[in-house]
Amino acid sequence: MKNYILALDQGTTSTRALLLDEECTVHSLAQRELECFYPHPGWVEQDANSLFVSTIDVINELLIKGNVSWEQIAAIGLSNQRETTIAWDKRTGQTLAPAIVWQSMQTKEICDSYAPYSPLLSEKTGLRLNPYFSASKIRFLLDHIPNAKELIDKGALAVGTVDSWLIYKLTKGKVFATDHTNASRTMLYNLKEGTWDQELCDLFKIPMSILPTIKNNNDFYGEAAFFDVRTPIHGVIGDQQSALFGQGCFNPGESKNTYGTGCFMLMNTGEKIARSKGGLLSTVASSLDGKRQFALEGSVFVGGAVVQWLRDQMRWFKESKDSEEYALRREDGSGIYFVPAFVGLGTPYWDDEARGAIFGLTRGSDRHQIVRAALEAIAYQSKDVIDLMIEETGLKIPSLKVDGGASSNSLLMQFQSDILGVDVVLPHNRETTAMGAGFLAGLGVGFYPSLSYLADSLKVERIFHPSMEENERNKRYKGWKKAVEATRVFKVD
Repeated sequence: MKNYILALDQGTTSTRALLLDEECTVHSLAQRELECFYPHPGWVEQDANSLFVSTIDVINELLIKGNVSWEQIAAIGLSNQRETTIAWDKRTGQTLAPAIVWQSMQTKEICDSYAPYSPLLSEKTGLRLNPYFSASKIRFLLDHIPNAKELIDKGALAVGTVDSWLIYKLTKGKVFATDHTNASRTMLYNLKEGTWDQELCDLFKIPMSILPTIKNNNDFYGEAAFFDVRTPIHGVIGDQQSALFGQGCFNPGESKNTYGTGCFMLMNTGEKIARSKGGLLSTVASSLDGKRQFALEGSVFVGGAVVQWLRDQMRWFKESKDSEEYALRREDGSGIYFVPAFVGLGTPYWDDEARGAIFGLTRGSDRHQIVRAALEAIAYQSKDVIDLMIEETGLKIPSLKVDGGASSNSLLMQFQSDILGVDVVLPHNRETTAMGAGFLAGLGVGFYPSLSYLADSLKVERIFHPSMEENERNKRYKGWKKAVEATRVFKVD
């Protein structure tokens, strides 16, 4: 009997795996942390082979911890860090360069050279011309892989996002595919038509032959042949859309915010492509059985990554979770603002040249206050995005569904509720990114009967209610906007 869905979440800082049963309950969980490399200022890279090895590791650990055999797995679902780009040789399955992580700014000059085409790119893709997206990363790889032209001519070069890389490896090279949500983040995907766009590929001089086939989220993606029992891969989706799906945001207007390495706010806009004038992105939310739903998205480049920076670079605490206790050692209201623009600023600023800064320091300031300011910065950046969504859609957000690693920080979640003036809803199971992929895999093989069944299965752990006075909220947010403005004025030559 097939008792479980195996859901994978390959993220920037860790790879996670969990088992979901028929009642959508998590049976067991495994995780491996991952390393990023910073060879030059603003560059962020990873070893693609490590991403795959970590995937195999967490699967094996999961089955051992859960005392589950492969015969009990009905299907595999996969969510992944989006935009991160990998090139490999189809003949050998070996990578040809480090993976360029979505955060990396190393393709800024390429993007600058395409500035005259910004209106065309925005109209066709729903995105903004930015190093964040995959097209410039692909162009960079093609420019720097020594034998790229020879590989293309032989039909041996494959370039894709992390989902396509893991599918290729898990199926032992039999399937080279991606889904609509990941494709919509490449800046080579026609949002209206739902296909790779020949004009955009020609513009970036990227042969369409090196790109993966685009499938629906719940399609069959081949069998994981890396293990004794062949198991179907039936749910593939980009991590933020997966979290939207895992939160049960199946209807227009429903929204979530994920607090991971970055922060990502998505609002389901149904079958209509919503266009933004203020810096929000239009993207595919899901594609089930050929029927696409769309979303508006706002991106905060540095969310939980600022806590990791304090942990790893500053070494002020040993584990990210310690940041809450550390910040609580000093009372609120220090007047310090931390703008963590380590790789530029995302929505609504889209300023690639901005760099991190701390304002309001006095002789009495200490690191506990700076840690608190860093946590508050995550909430301020999310408010920037959410306020713009409300303004452009005309929709009120009575509550905000949250997930991601940093959502476990009660200080941050309470401050987020305070600075927004709305309830913040924390789900009982915060592994919503993996759950979204698991839900799709379950739908794909009939393990789960319907969307309504999935929505009814979701439970709430805690609701944070706003307690800050409106005058105080406005005062603090005004200070944040001043800090951002000052950060953007300072430019490194």
